[in-house]
Amino acid sequence: MKKYFYLSLLLVQLVHAQELALVRKDGLFGYLSKTGQFAISPSFKLAKNFSDGLAAVEDNGKWGFIDGKGAWVIPANFENVKYFDSGVCVVAKDKKWFYINKKGETIAAPATDKVYDFEDGFAFFKQGDKIGVINSKMSIVVEPKYEIIKSFENGYARVRNNDRWGIIDKNGKVVVDIIYDEIGNYYKNTTWAKNGTAFGIVTGGKFTAIDGVDKIWDFQSQDLTYARKNDKIGFIDLKGNWVIEPKFDKAKAFEKNLAPVLIGKKWGYINTTGTIVIEPNYNDAETFSLDGLAPVKDKDWGFINESGKLVIPTQYGITAGGILALFKDDDKGFINGLARVKNDKRWGFLKPDGQVLGNQWFENAELFQK
Repeated sequence: MKKYFYLSLLLVQLVHAQELALVRKDGLFGYLSKTGQFAISPSFKLAKNFSDGLAAVEDNGKWGFIDGKGAWVIPANFENVKYFDSGVCVVAKDKKWFYINKKGETIAAPATDKVYDFEDGFAFFKQGDKIGVINSKMSIVVEPKYEIIKSFENGYARVRNNDRWGIIDKNGKVVVDIIYDEIGNYYKNTTWAKNGTAFGIVTGGKFTAIDGVDKIWDFQSQDLTYARKNDKIGFIDLKGNWVIEPKFDKAKAFEKNLAPVLIGKKWGYINTTGTIVIEPNYNDAETFSLDGLAPVKDKDWGFINESGKLVIPTQYGITAGGILALFKDDDKGFINGLARVKNDKRWGFLKPDGQVLGNQWFENAELFQK
């Protein structure tokens, strides 16, 4: 009996954990599963993406929350709502914003002049002209002492005081001194920074200027990022050494050891030695996804594989974002096996073989979310 109980429990958890996409069909919103079938049929005039296992939907002018089966979890009692994160959501009622948990119960929080959304388990709070940070248990992890705090990325956040920037960790500890004019994200104990007029790399608390550089972009998933010198783009490593000399007109980040670069008026791809491995034949190009495909543009967008072969014709739009979308980044291309694309004013999802998920197109479609 226990075996069947745990199996049933697992199946329930899988149902609730599945990714669903908000889509609009015949003027109503519903939620599509990755099978191409509706997990929740279109029946809502207004709805938002799933986040943290719940989705906000509107009913008779009020907002509440449903689960992955479409069942009401929190009644539609709110004038406005944001997105759940770490079991907490910001909602509005009687023209006041406050926090609730997944039972719809009000959560007491530290006094704040503005109620901020949670992101990855953290939210800002403001007292006077200073910003601090709380966690999802409503404990203060960073006292309100900064002019600006940017969103945490992988446990680190950029902060500003007295027009100077540094970086703190999720416990509020300063890991990069707050002394720089500009600063980048924190990646493998390294960041880029601007110190006076000089741009360079900060590692172990030491700033190393890179001669002639006037811009450095954030490190992403590889130990190289791109930088500009004399109006040309090249790539530097975590120590600030040039790995690929600045010779390209434009560039984007390395993914799968390939980076898009602009040569003249066309985009192609280089490898980590700077060798062109996919010829510059495209009007635009994006980075490769973990699925091994990259969006490239002729008149419209299609997809190439890591060998440079066009595997999906250039006939789609790929611009991310929608009227009620929740996007941390301008996500384009394949994400976990599906790409959101536009075709003749309608939206749908492509599989890596170019087939349309469920053979369906919608008036609007957002990225899959849990």
